[in-house]
Amino acid sequence: MSGVEQFDSWLTTDVFAALVIREFLEPVEGPDGVLFPPTYAPAEDRKVFPGGYNIDPPEGERNVCLIDSVGSQANRIEPIFATPEFAHLVPKITVRAGERSISILEAGHRAGDALVRCTALQSELRSAFKAAQNGDVVPLAKIAPTSLVFGVWDSRDTQLKLPRLVASTIRAFDVKRLTRAAQYNPSIDYIGTNLLKPATDRTLKDAYAARGFVQIPAIGANGGVIVGGEIRRDATLSLAALRLLTAGGDAQKTLVLRRYILGLALVALTTRTSTYLRQGCNLVPNEKPQVSNLVHSDGKRESRKLSLKEASRYATEAARAFGIAAGREAVFDPDLAFQDIRGEGDVKKIRKAAAKKSPAES
Repeated sequence: MSGVEQFDSWLTTDVFAALVIREFLEPVEGPDGVLFPPTYAPAEDRKVFPGGYNIDPPEGERNVCLIDSVGSQANRIEPIFATPEFAHLVPKITVRAGERSISILEAGHRAGDALVRCTALQSELRSAFKAAQNGDVVPLAKIAPTSLVFGVWDSRDTQLKLPRLVASTIRAFDVKRLTRAAQYNPSIDYIGTNLLKPATDRTLKDAYAARGFVQIPAIGANGGVIVGGEIRRDATLSLAALRLLTAGGDAQKTLVLRRYILGLALVALTTRTSTYLRQGCNLVPNEKPQVSNLVHSDGKRESRKLSLKEASRYATEAARAFGIAAGREAVFDPDLAFQDIRGEGDVKKIRKAAAKKSPAES
């Protein structure tokens, strides 16, 4: 079966749990190349996490190292819907903030972001979030459909939380942590040539070092890792979570909605983002073939490969049937921001109500 009905069994029955992809990667330098994971700030209690690379357990060779988190992967994937190839699939919503025009696709918290909330879209978004709380996500899909694909939490207002449908994470297994040392030498001996007076106290020594006038050694800094096992990107499209999305009690509208969101999710799942994650971390597929499975609710795994071209074709048909709203630009309003900071209006009432809820209710 082809056309917009081809995946309806995924959307209307409980037979299927998820579509999963496992991709095996390696550094561009080769399997034994050094790569640099992200570094994280320490926890308030440094005994819990001292900062640096996220490696579990911290010591030993049998470990797992986080290379790119689920949030980071979402932020890399979501902007593809602003590119010419896929822009027709979503409404073009931008926010003018000073001299910049920022797409809602770049907002870290999507429809729940302060940037979007403090515009004329505020009341419309609040209504959409409230409708979603009552079982109708169509209004939200008309404004910010990728918030349904990558998840959203309206934590500063209605408290609505919708799960990610597409989650992707890159991890490395059995890594060996490396350190590095460096030495900075100024272009001239400023003190030896009497261009600067000798540093006689700690404050002046630190000032010379901070501004690059003296030698500065750097020892024991993070030097990346060498991977003894695999580097793996695991991506999941949760069909079970997608089936929770409804258009109220209207079965036909619900099916049209789910087809649209599925189309966006399939594009997000099958697209290939930049191989460059950060300095020292440029990953490409290795020789091991990618694995793609349709996972049944009873645990059965069925090989199911879907190309980006197929996903794009389906998404285009589903978007046409759903109807994409015209693009528009809102303007960031500092007055709304100050009201939001002070907790005025409806936001204040909602915050009070949320504070009264028990942890279980929240």
